[in-house]
Amino acid sequence: MVIKVLGPGCPKCVALDRMVRELVERGVVEATVVKVEDYPTIAGYGGMSSPALVVDEQVVLVGRVPKAAELARLIGSVAS
Repeated sequence: MVIKVLGPGCPKCVALDRMVRELVERGVVEATVVKVEDYPTIAGYGGMSSPALVVDEQVVLVGRVPKAAELARLIGSVAS
């Protein structure tokens, strides 16, 4: 699984990236995490607000930082 955190580096983007990496480090999900800060690439996912979360090329979250349990559920729903 590949999880992409889209955002230019704002505090919310940094927080979401940290949360995703913590889930992976704890073994909650098995994935490669990629931080995408390139505006053209971010726009390619639909010109959305940041941060955004993309799991296996499916946008699952836009414009906010979820609680840890919701994040794990969002990632898990795409993986299953």
